[in-house]
Amino acid sequence: MRPDATSSPGPDSAWAARPSPTCSAAARRPPAASSSGGLPGLPHFAPKAKRVICLFQSGGPSHLDLLDPKPELERQFDKDLPDSIRRGQRITGMVASQARLACQPSRFKFTRHGKAGTEFSELIPHIAGIADDICVIRSMHTEAINHDPAITFFQTGSQLPGRPSMGAWTDYGLGRMNDDLPSFVVLVSTNKDRSGQGLLARLWGSGFLPSAHQGVQFRSAGEPVLYLRDHDGMTRDRRGTLVGAANELNRIHLAAAGDPEIAARIAQAEMAYRMQASVPDLMDLSREDKATLESYGPEVDSPGSFARNCLLARRLAEKGVRFIQLYHRDWDHHGGLHDQLPKMARDVDQPSAALVRDLKRRGMLDDTLVIWGGEFGRTPYAQGGANREKYGRDHHGKAFSIWMAGGGIRGGMSHGASDAFGFNAEQDPVHIHDLQATILHCLGVDHERLTYRFQGRQFRLTDVHGKVVKAVLA
Repeated sequence: MRPDATSSPGPDSAWAARPSPTCSAAARRPPAASSSGGLPGLPHFAPKAKRVICLFQSGGPSHLDLLDPKPELERQFDKDLPDSIRRGQRITGMVASQARLACQPSRFKFTRHGKAGTEFSELIPHIAGIADDICVIRSMHTEAINHDPAITFFQTGSQLPGRPSMGAWTDYGLGRMNDDLPSFVVLVSTNKDRSGQGLLARLWGSGFLPSAHQGVQFRSAGEPVLYLRDHDGMTRDRRGTLVGAANELNRIHLAAAGDPEIAARIAQAEMAYRMQASVPDLMDLSREDKATLESYGPEVDSPGSFARNCLLARRLAEKGVRFIQLYHRDWDHHGGLHDQLPKMARDVDQPSAALVRDLKRRGMLDDTLVIWGGEFGRTPYAQGGANREKYGRDHHGKAFSIWMAGGGIRGGMSHGASDAFGFNAEQDPVHIHDLQATILHCLGVDHERLTYRFQGRQFRLTDVHGKVVKAVLA
């Protein structure tokens, strides 16, 4: 086994040594500032980012209508996509039976913004307004062609279920910065008109890592975290005594069996106890000033909205949460893109930009890495017939766009390029594994050295691939 690799934690792990809650004083103390857990020797080098906020746009936003203008498509309107561009590459079954793959230009205008003159669609004016703070990557690519494997690949480094998510890897390697909140928190937007495709909890799961590293989903309605609230008549002192006694029994069992999941159970029970005090305070926005609330847009007052979740993401970051994952669904526009895409853009444009500005205003952007993007993009040919006003686009993974900001990323630039049709990543291509390697690098982690032994071999987030995209680093 490599010297920097680790095996499953045993009874001598940091979890087993954690103190049990014994009184209600834990509920009254301020959040702890010291780091807990993590592997010895990590970070491998000085990090630029302390935390990550991933604004994941589930369904595949159209890069051609938002972030990657292609005037050639206008010139080739309703003409067949050239064979020299497609190169025999596979397409989905949803368009394979079409008689033609007719080129479909965007109906939305692009204009230049920022000192570098980066082009953005008219649909995202607020994001365009932070052009000097973000890096647009226009040469992303993935092997996956359908949603579930593509999202799973983006989040876990594998198209097959069962691997740990990025947040779980981060928590495993670096540990917590706040003992009163999970290191990995998930927020899922509630869409107003259509729910979009479902998201499975395994996307923020721990895979073969101990379950203590899985993401904790905060809900938009009712109790923020299920089963966290005490029943009537249960006091903090009694709850603390109950948790402490149960964990003493668990420690006896852990010493006898050596099962790391028992250690995870101990850690989770203690975390749940502390969260009973920390979560209600976190979710209370009454102390946010009016200007801050208004900056995130009118939907910030709606629980479960993307705007509110962006504000909560900033609050989580302030509290020391290491990895914050937001999901916003319904970007899958096979038809009706001309109607649906503007609605989706309105949902996320102002809140996404407000989050970056809010972090910057508070001096947090330099050590917070923000990522915006989906699992793939959309085709430069129409699904169905080409039409200048009404059209749809199929899934497309050979070239798509994302943007990043803060946390060691150089702002005010674009990186890479797709071809003239937006079909292939042509210049400085960035693979999903390259993106994951770069995220870990910003956190001070060498992606080749963060490994876990499972089923006889060392696993890592980037599998056996990935290289850091040094050109985007500050």
